[in-house]
Amino acid sequence: MEPREITGVYGEVSGLPTPLSAHVREEQFREELRIYTVTAEWSQSELVRSSRLRYLQQFTLISDSNDHKSIGTVLPPGPCVAVSGELLSGFSPIQGLRAVIRDASGHQLLEIWNCHGLRKCLNLTALNKHGRVYDDAQFGCLSWSECESKLLYVAEKSKNASVEAQGGGCAWTKDRSLYCEDWGEALTNRSDPAICVVDLQIGAVSVLEGVPPDVSPGQALWAPGSHSVFFVGWYHEPFRLGLKFCSNRRSALFRIDLHGHCERLSEENLSVSNPRLSPDGSTLIYLRGAVFGPHNQCLSLQQLDLKSGETSTLLDVVSRPQAAGEFAGVYEALPSCCWSADSQRVMFSSACRNQKGLFLVDRRSKTVTSLSDNLSDLSQAYGSWKLLTVQRDLMVVCCSSPNTPPTLRVGFVPATGAAVSWHTLQKPIMTFDFSWKVLDVTPPSDEENANYPGLDFGAVLVKPSHLLCETRIPLVVFIHGGPHSQFPAEWNCATSGLAKLGFAVLMVNYRGSTGFGQHSILSLIGQIGSQDVKDVQRAVLSALERDPSLDPDRLAVIGGSHGGFLACHLLGQYPESYRVCAARNPVINAATLLGTSDIVDWRYTSAGFHYSYDQIPTAEVLAAMLQKSPIIHAAKIKAPVLLMLGGRDRRVSPHQGMELYKALKSRGSPVRLLWFPEDGHSLSRVDTQVDCFLNTVLWLHQHL
Repeated sequence: MEPREITGVYGEVSGLPTPLSAHVREEQFREELRIYTVTAEWSQSELVRSSRLRYLQQFTLISDSNDHKSIGTVLPPGPCVAVSGELLSGFSPIQGLRAVIRDASGHQLLEIWNCHGLRKCLNLTALNKHGRVYDDAQFGCLSWSECESKLLYVAEKSKNASVEAQGGGCAWTKDRSLYCEDWGEALTNRSDPAICVVDLQIGAVSVLEGVPPDVSPGQALWAPGSHSVFFVGWYHEPFRLGLKFCSNRRSALFRIDLHGHCERLSEENLSVSNPRLSPDGSTLIYLRGAVFGPHNQCLSLQQLDLKSGETSTLLDVVSRPQAAGEFAGVYEALPSCCWSADSQRVMFSSACRNQKGLFLVDRRSKTVTSLSDNLSDLSQAYGSWKLLTVQRDLMVVCCSSPNTPPTLRVGFVPATGAAVSWHTLQKPIMTFDFSWKVLDVTPPSDEENANYPGLDFGAVLVKPSHLLCETRIPLVVFIHGGPHSQFPAEWNCATSGLAKLGFAVLMVNYRGSTGFGQHSILSLIGQIGSQDVKDVQRAVLSALERDPSLDPDRLAVIGGSHGGFLACHLLGQYPESYRVCAARNPVINAATLLGTSDIVDWRYTSAGFHYSYDQIPTAEVLAAMLQKSPIIHAAKIKAPVLLMLGGRDRRVSPHQGMELYKALKSRGSPVRLLWFPEDGHSLSRVDTQVDCFLNTVLWLHQHL
């Protein structure tokens, strides 16, 4: 197994494109036909330049002459057109103008494009009304007004405004070294956001005044009539906590008019996100959750009647699904367009046990219907359905499975009781000869959670279909981080690369993973290092028992963040079971992590303690955190350990991995450490990912 072969395999599997977003435009062609143009934006990793390329591709669909809501013909797709430097883009609702905010030669430009080319360009940097535009999923937005004469987005508040607020140049000189809080991991340069409005007719940019001073605004969109703006505001007093992967931050839904009058529309002391306006302008839906507690949790879907001002629950939190395959709750962000044309139905994707499903909720009956038809029938080709957009009742989805790379499909919102007729627009250029199956696992009675009995969990097993000159296959146990996240049965570059190189991979969704109901999530609070460790070990034993082709004497374990935490726990608690380990940015000592993580609240919650902003650590708390940490088992670790650490990790300090490195080195245990000074918690740079995959495979091969 040579490095060239390994990097070649990773280049093959990671280079397959993934659709990021889509837009639908409808045109009438003669009375009996409709033409739908689907513009999809794709991302593709490219190893030579160690970069992620993005490109646009158009698809033309012609309706059936007898039914406008049925696709008759799909024309061959147009050429792929590379996009460079784009931070945000959005299509206008009527004319289909395309707005783009772009980085170019150190400046941020706003461009407006139509069918005749570039129509308008504003140099936002030169106008000097604000700092850098936010392009992240947390705050970022680009919203057209109904009349298509205004745009709004979110940007960092101008430092000049800060100078003026402090009394001029002298104050700025005095405070030039003043510490500036930010919003944590992957949001390091996000501190003080402002809502910005562009008047395209006169080419002017203004910053909306009137946002409460203790609130950071984001996810803004125009209200009906375009005289006011809805936005989500995150409270940043007494100090900011990390936002990425955290749906439990105190926030509220606000409405502000262009004269600066601002009102709160949602209840206090809750977490809200993803406001989405119905096509008829009558209803605003949004996601709502609790503050603090699990960092990610099952959310409710709220609907605000804009005429009466009354809010009601459209979908409540699901404590636990009543049957396998049944809707398990909402855990993920809504796409920017998720409404049916009649404003009565909402479409969304969400985790459902070991898969990701596509669902429809009807506002009239409040019933939920699965549109993906794969949650109970594993003979279906796709284990994951991700909704990209719904416009003109045409849904555009990205489907995949562990052996099928991302595939673009379309279908119309069905009538009540009817099935969706799905059409594939773009098949992947290749599929892979892997087998995969879902394993349902029930913990034994002595591993039940006393407060939440009767919970089960699951795993996804991926295997190469043809053995490479061997009778039994080495098994890599792959553990997700979070812990409140999920390994759905979808395309995963690391898993497919390992399977292509001859490894079986078991991706475990232990109790506490999303997709199994809120009780499963709550069951892990105070039980980290115990319940989750036993669940992973139980899943491994179950897989070995059910599949005799797996080699019990060649077990490896890999994972990142909380997955790395569990991997290192398994080495210490079951030292005879595992031959080798590779961990990315693992939590090693929860007690020493307390003062360095951007989500200090989760450090208390995970150990079973209540959190408040004025919390001061006690000996009891620190002792409990230490007892739940892998470091206490370090002396029992026998397996060689590969550690991969990001020097800019704000979530789990790289000194966590260093702590285990030194503990193992001092005992003569085999350990290797890779240091990535420019990368953060997710180790997401293309060159970092290649390096991690290559070294992980060589480490596994050497020790298995």
